[in-house]
Amino acid sequence: MNPLARHYSRFRVAERILLTGHSHQAWPDVAFEAQQRAWLDAAEWVDDKWPIAEERAAGVREGFARLLGDTAANIALGQNTHELVVRWLSALPLRDRRRVIATDAEFHSLRRQLDRLAEEAVLQIVRVPARPVETLAARLAAAADDSTACVMVSSVLFETAEIVPDLRAVAAACNRNGAELLVDAYHHLNVVPFDLGAMGLTDAFVTGGGYKYCQLGEGNAFLRVPPGRRMRPVLTGWFAEFAALAERTTGRVRYGPGAAAFAGATYDPTAHYRAAAVFAFHEQQGLTPQRLRAISQRQVARLKSGVEGLGLDARVLRIEPMPDERRAGFLALRTARSQDIARALRARGVMTDARGDILRLGPAPYLDDRQLDDGVGALADAINAVL
Repeated sequence: MNPLARHYSRFRVAERILLTGHSHQAWPDVAFEAQQRAWLDAAEWVDDKWPIAEERAAGVREGFARLLGDTAANIALGQNTHELVVRWLSALPLRDRRRVIATDAEFHSLRRQLDRLAEEAVLQIVRVPARPVETLAARLAAAADDSTACVMVSSVLFETAEIVPDLRAVAAACNRNGAELLVDAYHHLNVVPFDLGAMGLTDAFVTGGGYKYCQLGEGNAFLRVPPGRRMRPVLTGWFAEFAALAERTTGRVRYGPGAAAFAGATYDPTAHYRAAAVFAFHEQQGLTPQRLRAISQRQVARLKSGVEGLGLDARVLRIEPMPDERRAGFLALRTARSQDIARALRARGVMTDARGDILRLGPAPYLDDRQLDDGVGALADAINAVL
């Protein structure tokens, strides 16, 4: 058994084959204890629990900041990325700049929201084809002009796990044209090292969350706000002026500085108790992004080798081609029967998922080699059963 697995006993990671590491990683046992602590603190302190909850929220901001190579003061928290991105869109000068550039491979929450805004003619949406990924940054940069409000792009594509290179070119184009850049790092964070400075993204907004590789569970998303920004989201919660409530005056709506302007309203702090405990656990275990990347690359390579060893006809199932160094946290398998195969795998005790015609196999650091090999064996059985 993988020695790390004992810390995830409540998710029974040693007893099941959870190839869901790209979607919902197991939570370590400390998360259960922290969730109980949230309830007990509420019972003990009632409405005076909020200073304690803020300590947990501070730990979550610090955790996300570490993963970005940033400071906690630049991190706004929310329940999900959709909440934060919509708030961010409402802070842009959309009366003067209605043009929004995105790719055709963004996650559904963003795709759907942009489509709906386009239906109402609120925004002009420009969709740039994500593939070939090698030239995506250059094509996004070329599409930006002085009528562009923002460019929105994932640093790792959610369907295929392909890392998008050279985002600094997009950042530079946005700077030249006075547009903002929002990078969705959800499939990047805590499985591939992310460094704002090294990637040329110090002036970029970044969003992501803890549901996947961070093991934080629901209710833990963030928006990184570049330092020095003062913005006024139209969609705003009362926490955005929390520090100045005692001095409330009439007139123009006030906001906190920087990331504080994107704060929401009253929320369930249980998620922050859980997340702060998990971030601390990762530090105690030495689960840095660099170590997690090394573990992930070895595991994905083992899955890839196993699938290649099945000798399947590429017309039935093929590994999505990309250089190994540009593959992030899961193995993408393209097949017309992806949904059927995913169901057949689940019937065989292997949990994974499918997006469109892509079956996604996502390992996690608490799995061992036997489980990965058994997962590939189950895949062969599932394919035979489906076909």
